[in-house]
Amino acid sequence: MTTDPSVPSGSRSILIVEDDAITRTIVTRYFERAGLQVHTAESGEDALATLRAHGRAIDWLFTDICLSGHISGWIVGAEFNLNHPLRPVIYATASAKRALAQAAGSVFIQKPYRPQDVFRVFQDLERRAAAMSQMLRSAWEEGAATGM
Repeated sequence: MTTDPSVPSGSRSILIVEDDAITRTIVTRYFERAGLQVHTAESGEDALATLRAHGRAIDWLFTDICLSGHISGWIVGAEFNLNHPLRPVIYATASAKRALAQAAGSVFIQKPYRPQDVFRVFQDLERRAAAMSQMLRSAWEEGAATGM
C-alpha cells in the first residue's frame, strides 16, 4: 500500500458504507493504515446522518449499493454529490452491468473485492482530481494574468 506523500496524512477523509461488519472493518483498517480519516456507516440511514453532520469534510464515498434498511447506496451517493457534485462515488455491487446505467461517471467495484482493489480505485480517482484541480488553477491564473 502506498500513499501520496504530497497530501498530508489525515487531511483526506472517506465515508465507507457497508452493512457487512467484517467487510466494513477490513476496508476501514486498510484506509486508516493509508493515513485517511475514515467515517463508517452500516446502513443508508447512518450514512445520511454522517454526511449531513460532516458535509464537505468528507472527501470521498465508498458505498455498497444494497444496504440494510430503507436507504440504498444510490441515495447515499446522491446526498454525497450535493456537496461534491463533480466527484465520482465508488460503488460496490454484485451486479455491475445493471448499475452502470444508473450512475454514469461513478466507479463500480464488483463483489467480492479485495480492500487493495478499492484503495487502488481511490488512488486513481484522487490523482485525477488533483490533475483536474491543477489544470483549472493554471487556466485561472493564465486568465488572470492576461486580464480575462
